Amino acid sequence: MSAIEHPSAVEQEQARQALNALRGVKPSTDTFDVTVAGTSESVHLPSSALELIKDVLANMAAGQGVTVVPAHAELTTQQAAELLNVSRPHVIKLLDQGLIRYRLVGRHRRILASSLLEHRRTQQRNARRAADDLTALSEDLGLH
Repeated sequence: MSAIEHPSAVEQEQARQALNALRGVKPSTDTFDVTVAGTSESVHLPSSALELIKDVLANMAAGQGVTVVPAHAELTTQQAAELLNVSRPHVIKLLDQGLIRYRLVGRHRRILASSLLEHRRTQQRNARRAADDLTALSEDLGLH
């Protein structure tokens, strides 16, 4: 797991410039090339990495920290809480309710990162749906 806690103003600006440069890139093959500044060396990257790189840069440009976690990684309840930006007791409640899959290692819970991210996607989807429903209702009532 690697993290950038709080990007500096310089890092935010560098991320913004890099993101702008990559916005128009649409790889036509399974790889794309990036030239290393100050050299003529080119690095071949998988196309699937491009969207991840753009996401990291977008968050950094916005001044937000970024954590990269392999999908197969197992997290402690504290790490899961930090990733979801909630308290550890809240994560334990979610586990006990069966909303996030985990396994026990001795007496300790280990949460598969992919399971945690799946839960977060579901929560975000539900929140968007609720906001859309609320918008539709306010329009029906003429409150917009």
